[in-house]
Amino acid sequence: QVHLVESGGGLVQAGGSLRLSCVASERIFSSYLMGWFRQAPGKEREFVAAINWSSGTTYYTDSVKGRFTISRDNAKNTVSLQMNSLKPEDTAVYYCAASSRGSRGIITTTRWYDYWGQGTQVTVSS
Repeated sequence: QVHLVESGGGLVQAGGSLRLSCVASERIFSSYLMGWFRQAPGKEREFVAAINWSSGTTYYTDSVKGRFTISRDNAKNTVSLQMNSLKPEDTAVYYCAASSRGSRGIITTTRWYDYWGQGTQVTVSS
């Protein structure tokens, strides 16, 4: 069982930056895929970014490419999401997720992931 705890959310003006962090309670195995999802009010949870724990290969949804960067710190069991040039449409609860299935599958679906954090609110004002 892996427990994930997110931090770093908050309120920021459009064009600003935030850095989200997710700490895992247990050692993340090299086969894992770590991801970030977000859910805005009245909308489904959507994929934002993911990183292969062993190779460091990253994946992004089109709307955040060039603005968001996912990274990992293997020694600290931490995955981060650096968010720059934030827009009001980025407002959502952001969730960290872990998949024991790796990255060879439909990694953009919530069903691919086994473990979830409690979420952290990101609000971008215009």
